[in-house]
Amino acid sequence: MRVGFIGLGVMGGPMALRLAAAGTPLVVWNRTPHRTEPLRAAGAEIAGDAAEVFARAEVVLLMLADGPAVDTVLGRGTPELAARVAGRTVVHMGTTSPEYSAALETDIHAAGGRYVEAPVSGSRVPAEQGQLVAMLAGETAAVETVRPLLAPMCRETFGCGAAPGALLMKLSVNLFLITLVTGLAEAFHFAERQGLDPRLFLDVLDAGPMASPVSRMKAPKLRERDFAVQAAALDVLKNNRLVAEAARTARLASPLLDVCRALFEETVRQGHGAEDMIAVLRAIEARTESAA
Repeated sequence: MRVGFIGLGVMGGPMALRLAAAGTPLVVWNRTPHRTEPLRAAGAEIAGDAAEVFARAEVVLLMLADGPAVDTVLGRGTPELAARVAGRTVVHMGTTSPEYSAALETDIHAAGGRYVEAPVSGSRVPAEQGQLVAMLAGETAAVETVRPLLAPMCRETFGCGAAPGALLMKLSVNLFLITLVTGLAEAFHFAERQGLDPRLFLDVLDAGPMASPVSRMKAPKLRERDFAVQAAALDVLKNNRLVAEAARTARLASPLLDVCRALFEETVRQGHGAEDMIAVLRAIEARTESAA
């Protein structure tokens, strides 16, 4: 089965490379062509445009930034949608609102295609290592077609029922991730400003019950003030807003998330949106300085 992959950014690039390395017959396209070069070197076919990917692949994976990017690639709202998706399975791996995904599924089915939600949990390093966790939702037959194709990228996959169940699950996971990393950054700031040895603090944390793969990934970046992107602060803010909107729609309180949203908004406003999400430390530091 030839697989198409569109969207070769921070996450999509390493994900597609995992597929190519596993021998998956792959045809790829990206809006900025230079991002396709590592895939060409890995043996993937490079399409001239998005339409060519759909013409040559039976299953097309989309790892795109937002709904408008997905709509553009699909030709949604134009006759191109049916031309591209009819008889094919479209796999939406990015993070959008659940309402958007449900409407997208309806349109793809009406155009003669199949649809699977498959958002993933993990950042750039797990993507490079094939250690992502995928959440799948959609019709059972379509999900079972897609599940084995994700194996080179994901250490586990979980069925989440009908769409938009997978995106709701992803937003739930993201809520915990956002509050966890923000809490780690604030604790690091507190320890450092209290005159403690930051390395010792992180060693103590790592030896205790609060340690996790997330803390072990982010702690060295905090210690070295390494803000190179694994998951960009701007993307985290986007996800934060999606979770908050879903909470408001369901009339749910989200007090910790709302505080984190304010901090990430400040991080982005300060010009650090392209840095890793631990750059939220900068917003916490700025608040300390302004209170001094």
